[in-house]
Amino acid sequence: MELVSTNRRTRTESSDNSNESVELIGVEVQGDSLQYQQKPFIEANTQEVSMLELKNDCIIPVFSKDNERTISHQEFIEAAQDSICSVYSQHSIHAPEIRVSHQIKGRTPDAIHKPAKELLDHERTQYFERMAFIIRIPSIVETVNGNQLSLIVGGVRAYNHENLYSKKSMERFKFFIGFQNMVCCNLCVSTDGFKSEVRVGSYAELKSSMVELIQSYQMEQHLLAMQEFPNYGLSESQFAQLIGKCRLYNYLPKGTRQGLPDLLLNDGQISSMAKDYYLDESFCRGEDGNINLWNVFNLFTSANKSSYIDTFLDRNTNAFNFTLGLKEAISGNSNYSWFLS
Repeated sequence: MELVSTNRRTRTESSDNSNESVELIGVEVQGDSLQYQQKPFIEANTQEVSMLELKNDCIIPVFSKDNERTISHQEFIEAAQDSICSVYSQHSIHAPEIRVSHQIKGRTPDAIHKPAKELLDHERTQYFERMAFIIRIPSIVETVNGNQLSLIVGGVRAYNHENLYSKKSMERFKFFIGFQNMVCCNLCVSTDGFKSEVRVGSYAELKSSMVELIQSYQMEQHLLAMQEFPNYGLSESQFAQLIGKCRLYNYLPKGTRQGLPDLLLNDGQISSMAKDYYLDESFCRGEDGNINLWNVFNLFTSANKSSYIDTFLDRNTNAFNFTLGLKEAISGNSNYSWFLS
């Protein structure tokens, strides 16, 4: 299988868990007639890194009680690549887009007494506590409301969810398969395409869990649900009611909130939706003030790009479920009606 990079570089990489080498061939992301500007799939406090940087510039954390190593970020990504190859063997895939945050710095023993400003590059160590990645499958595309969607696979690893001060135990990963809106690079993830906590003890178990999720993903049902969104809409007053109720949600009495659906976005992200209702070039309101649910969904997922890596996928899936609930509320048969009443 060919791995196609979006960064215009050509190189050869080999997995530590495979004897195969894959060539990364530079191409630009584009549709049949439109060329899209590549944007990050998550922003917040993240930075982009390459697989080579993860392999060559980062140490691998261990469980301190027995010095057993963790499954590294790069191994997680390679497991995803291998899983895609086994399921979509006839398709090319892009090289992974990788975002990291929360850098953990260190130094080598021979530099223990040096001032920080005098440290040489080979005396510094680092790893990133949190990492998220996506791998695009550009040959599998669909269109919703004029927006091209591309199939993607991705995952999240957050070492802050592990107890690295103990002995080696089952390690946690988040993994998903879904679509990416190529207009804005927002992710579209459904519940059946997302595992919020994969617990594994080895690379082989991790890969097996990924293959299982990819094979069980109901792509057609996910697409049909999204294709329904443009057929439903909110008036300006309904959208204002939605924003107001979303702001109230986190301050409701505990008993009242228990009877309502989950809403995971925070106040700042809800405010971002209100701003983008007027200002977003692709998903703002219409001239009459109305806004369809496809645009509302993308306002949710766009606001979610400011989430930290370890909450990003959970909130993205919640945005999809919440939009489905709004569709049912418009039809008058959903407990999501509280947000519009």
